[in-house]
Amino acid sequence: MSEAPGRELPAVVSFVRRSPRMNPSQQRALDRLAPQYLIEVPRGELSTSIASCAQVDWNAEFGRPVGAENSPVFVEIGSGTGDSLVASALAHPEANLIGFEVYERAVASTMSKLAAAGAANARLMMVDAVQALDHLFAPSSIARLSLFFPDPWPKKRHHKRRLVSPAFSEVAASRLTIGGCWLVATDWPDYADQMREVLDSTPGLINEYATPGGWAPRPDERPITKFEQRGLAAGRPVVDLCYRRVP
Repeated sequence: MSEAPGRELPAVVSFVRRSPRMNPSQQRALDRLAPQYLIEVPRGELSTSIASCAQVDWNAEFGRPVGAENSPVFVEIGSGTGDSLVASALAHPEANLIGFEVYERAVASTMSKLAAAGAANARLMMVDAVQALDHLFAPSSIARLSLFFPDPWPKKRHHKRRLVSPAFSEVAASRLTIGGCWLVATDWPDYADQMREVLDSTPGLINEYATPGGWAPRPDERPITKFEQRGLAAGRPVVDLCYRRVP
């Protein structure tokens, strides 16, 4: 899909995949709903990696022209059990949503919620979103990128695993349409500051709420997930960021 090969991103995985066995109802949901919601691509050496030859025909997957002004692409990285993905799908029926989530149980739950809500404009992929963003999306093709409560990797020696890095942010910015936005939320103050520093320095991105404070208001359609509830219960402040791509 890319017009030119993406930059080589550091080979650092920003997640640890732990996949407990699904219960029978989750397995049934996955088996029944995967043909409708799950996009499969050729895999690389790791179970979540994608082959360099992998491609996706987004128009065919959604059954309509994808990427036009009236049919934008929304991407959510780490969609979890699907609460925000479902909310966005219902709030934006004109949009084509792709959620990246590597945990089968979470994907099964998301599919069940999408089906129950009657949301037909969302798809899921169980692959590394970093690779996928680089290889499966053309430059200037994503109208909105969401990253809600990514793993904070709180120990200093693990900070290199944090997803929001200069290399990844440059690729992400290049995939946004002009005027497209990147929404971020976290409940870890030092990670929030790091995100601000990285995104402020990323060419082509501007903070929509640079003053006062730099933090964005909470998006109306973002529901409170269990990850946010944990942060609030622990007394950590939840902050949002919104960066927009400019020419």
